[in-house]
Amino acid sequence: MLEPMTRWEIKSIDEQQAAQLAASLNVSPIIGRLLLSRGIEETAQAEAFINNDKQDFYDPFLMDGMKEAVERIQSSIDNQERILVFGDYDADGVSSTSLLVRVLKKLGADVSFYVPDRFAEGYGPNKPALEKAKEAGTELVITVDTGIAAVEEAKRAKELGMDYIITDHHEPLPVLPDAYCIINPKKPGCPYPFKSLAGVGVAYKLAHALMGEPPGDLLSLAAIGTISDLVPLVDENRLIAYKGLKKINEGSYIGIEALLSVSGIDRPVDSEHIGFGIGPRLNAAGRMDHAEPAIHLMLTDDDETANQLASDLDQLNQKRKSVVDQMTKQALQQAEKQFNHGQKFLVISGENWHEGVIGITASRVVEKFYRPTVVFSIDPDTGLAKGSARSIEGFDIFQALSGVKDLLPHFGGHPMAAGMTAAADDLHILAGRLNKYCDVMLTEELMTPLTRVDCECKLDDITIDFIEELNRLAPFGVDHPKPKFVINNVQTSGLRKIGKNQNHLKLSFVDEELQIDGIGFYLGDKYAQITPDVKVSAVGELSINEWNGFRKPQILIEDLKVDEWQLFDLRNEQKIQEQLSGLPKEKSLMVAFDEQTIKHLNLQELKDEIFSFDEIDREMLKREYLVLLDLPYDKKQLQTLLHAEQFPKRIYAVFHHKEEHFFSEFPSRDHFKWLYAFILKQSPLSLSKMQTVIARYKGWQKETIQFMVNVFLDLGFVKKDKDVITVVPSPQKKPLIESRIYQQKQEQMELEDIFCYSSYRSLKDWFNQWRLEGDTIEEATSCELQGLY
Repeated sequence: MLEPMTRWEIKSIDEQQAAQLAASLNVSPIIGRLLLSRGIEETAQAEAFINNDKQDFYDPFLMDGMKEAVERIQSSIDNQERILVFGDYDADGVSSTSLLVRVLKKLGADVSFYVPDRFAEGYGPNKPALEKAKEAGTELVITVDTGIAAVEEAKRAKELGMDYIITDHHEPLPVLPDAYCIINPKKPGCPYPFKSLAGVGVAYKLAHALMGEPPGDLLSLAAIGTISDLVPLVDENRLIAYKGLKKINEGSYIGIEALLSVSGIDRPVDSEHIGFGIGPRLNAAGRMDHAEPAIHLMLTDDDETANQLASDLDQLNQKRKSVVDQMTKQALQQAEKQFNHGQKFLVISGENWHEGVIGITASRVVEKFYRPTVVFSIDPDTGLAKGSARSIEGFDIFQALSGVKDLLPHFGGHPMAAGMTAAADDLHILAGRLNKYCDVMLTEELMTPLTRVDCECKLDDITIDFIEELNRLAPFGVDHPKPKFVINNVQTSGLRKIGKNQNHLKLSFVDEELQIDGIGFYLGDKYAQITPDVKVSAVGELSINEWNGFRKPQILIEDLKVDEWQLFDLRNEQKIQEQLSGLPKEKSLMVAFDEQTIKHLNLQELKDEIFSFDEIDREMLKREYLVLLDLPYDKKQLQTLLHAEQFPKRIYAVFHHKEEHFFSEFPSRDHFKWLYAFILKQSPLSLSKMQTVIARYKGWQKETIQFMVNVFLDLGFVKKDKDVITVVPSPQKKPLIESRIYQQKQEQMELEDIFCYSSYRSLKDWFNQWRLEGDTIEEATSCELQGLY
């Protein structure tokens, strides 16, 4: 048995409705199931979803404040007033700023931009920056991706005599800034039909309104900001991403081309390339230094400048990775200690940690331990700690932190992430209160990672044509992820570890003559947890593997499970300690019937985890993995171990034995008759001399002769004084089978036959027979169980 790493939540689908939807669209039935799982139920809605090229953008003037903004900007252009675009320092802010500056320049505006320094100024508009803009002659300020919460700053702009237009997509506060106008689809009363635009999406709608039509050349910037900001990739965001990616693949701005080059991204470019290649490099500027170079890159039309700026951003991104790796290593050490002490909410901190990447570090900790986490950077001079929090599925971290806001002078966020400041001296109090909250609100189920599966598929569903059909649902992103499929109980072959560090898993899923390859990145540890004979279930994404001109479908495995019990055959394994040391202590029961086995197998380092048969109690029998290091003295001992409340999920068979009873000579009745007659005739006689003489004369092994003599001694037929053997006068007649030594020899030979020299299949069949018939085992075993308990 192999437990999955995550909870598999498979969506329930109305198969009849899915089939009808697929038929109406002339697509495969699985596509119908996928559309239903994404909440797309009507044919017209599904056609619109699939056929992006036929979709139109919403009228930008449906957005409250758009008419006033366009009129004011047009007046400013006509009168050659100086306009300042005030942006943000993340990828969305960089894209928004670049997009609006480009369209205003195209319209002939006198425009410049300003982005605050993350470290010196913090987030959002600030009064000194506005005052400086006024001194430079600015008459109109337009914010992008920021400003909706800057009430005092809007007031200051008005006092300075500047008109102030806000374009933003963040949640409005109860009190809105007193601005010339506010463009935000989330603003109370705004009738715009789609509320989840990114900051760049709102800026694009303003550009659309100013130009009178959707500006195609700006779509590449709009797509980059939309995908990078992790907004839901549905509705108009999906249209922006689709058309923007199409524009990028046709050829876009020089700065984007330069970024694709330094990122090593080849066409066709998809949403993953943006999310993991372009976005991080644009973000790196604002995280590590200042966002200006990223904006200049998006605005330049000079090849040499673009290449240099792209190279600079790439270096900043490398530096960012290095800083994150170093901080993450330290953070994980703290997190592991807290995790091992049962903490459910991890509060991590370090002096002078880089504030620009504490959020990434928090995400890394969550990935490793799957616990809500906040990472603080402490300024030792001021005693203040700036923190960034990340949550897990189903746990509202904003609500949790709201309960300790008396310790957080500055705090904001949403259910999955938050930012805050606190006094460094209060962090231990903060941790205590958050963990007390989690003791009530955070269940074991929530602390198990969740994998949402769209639907089940069979191996014969997985074809190149089907995977290409899946691509009609692209682009994928937040709220519209790449489809995940489950295949259930399929035979595998060719299981092996691959990669430089042997940390990836490769296998094939087989059904009669059909074979589909699967690869699990960073799942190499599963190799030792899956036996070749079992059927495996897997969750993953489907892709096309192209190599040397050949194309074939494959499964990118994310998680695996085995529902049946497994037998791991370690009978010929040389590195036993290496195999066993990785087993979880709390799940494993390691048994050595002979205490010398630990020494013979060089398992001294594991001796505290190994138990003799007599040390085992009822609680130990509840463990899921049974490790049999050597042979029992009789089958009843093994049957006792297997007669637990639940049959083991895994059995590890080592069955070390120092004597090979099965291949040694077992004397017949005639052998015993001849030897007894010899002793009777020669008595008294030396045992050692007798062994030598008989071994030479009869060709018997000395061990066989010793065994026969021991049987005679056990039955009372002979006596032994040191090395001298004499016959007992008129002994009581007894059959050989009454000898305990004779019985043990027979039993050991049978045990060796079953457990040491049988094939894997025969050995598993024996355990399976016991598993199925264990409840009807002979009464003797039941008695032994009573004695054990």
